[in-house]
Amino acid sequence: MIGKGVLTGVVVGLLLSGCSSKPKVTQESPTSGTIHISVDESFKPVIDSEIKVFESSFPDARIIADYEPEAKCLRDLTTDSTRLILVTRGLTREEGNFYNDSFHMRPTFGVLAYDAIAVVVNPTSKDSIFSIADLVNMLNGTDTKHQPVMDGVSATSTVRYAIDSILKGKSLGKNVTAARGSEEVVNYVANNPRAVGFVGVGWVGDWNDPNDTSFVQKIRVAAIQCTSCLGGTNVRPYQSNIALRRYPLVRSLYYVLKENFSGIGNNFVNFLQYERGQLIFSKAYLWPANMNFQIRDAQISK
Repeated sequence: MIGKGVLTGVVVGLLLSGCSSKPKVTQESPTSGTIHISVDESFKPVIDSEIKVFESSFPDARIIADYEPEAKCLRDLTTDSTRLILVTRGLTREEGNFYNDSFHMRPTFGVLAYDAIAVVVNPTSKDSIFSIADLVNMLNGTDTKHQPVMDGVSATSTVRYAIDSILKGKSLGKNVTAARGSEEVVNYVANNPRAVGFVGVGWVGDWNDPNDTSFVQKIRVAAIQCTSCLGGTNVRPYQSNIALRRYPLVRSLYYVLKENFSGIGNNFVNFLQYERGQLIFSKAYLWPANMNFQIRDAQISK
């Protein structure tokens, strides 16, 4: 017969061994833990750089970015697993009310930088200067001379911009070729003399250029007629033209944050908004929204 003292010791031992076998819970902080974010695919080059520098500054923090069409990013935000998205628009009042009702919080959002849709052509193309009317004719199918190519035919921010801001709500023509992402747009244009591609400027900037005025060599970036300038001025998406709105195809990069505590999401947004993050945007040919940078005249060698 087992004594009471022995039985008590066995029970206590089992309880202690059970406690010690439980996994150790790691509490997320602004500088440690792992989060998943969803990012508009057209910003992949610059956000990859932002994450690399952020993680080097906070070695215990990890950000896993899923690069997807904008509409998919917005859908991801409705799930518990995604607390931060980077897209080209903020939330509507109706969307804010939805999150308030569903998650008992209203996400915050704001502009991080200004981007531009670059129009790119094959290096052998005879046409590298377009008006907005020219782009309309390409995208609605009236112009059969050029082959427009985009990073999809629906759901992407570039397609939405083309429909809303260039075509003024009308549908894309059946002549528009759908590529699988921005990199494929650039490659398609590089291999097809008739092609005219539409991509975020971060995909075509030459990051090795100290003056931020050169573009990658396998394509040519077209000049678009400035609609706010006097005379027939044609401009390319250089940062000064984005900042001064001389280039007509400018859009914004927003963060949308659904995090009501001080976690990695808040810390990463702060990083993007302040000096180091803003400098990376500047290096990537975007115009920073939250830091003042000097615009200088520069000589561009031909």
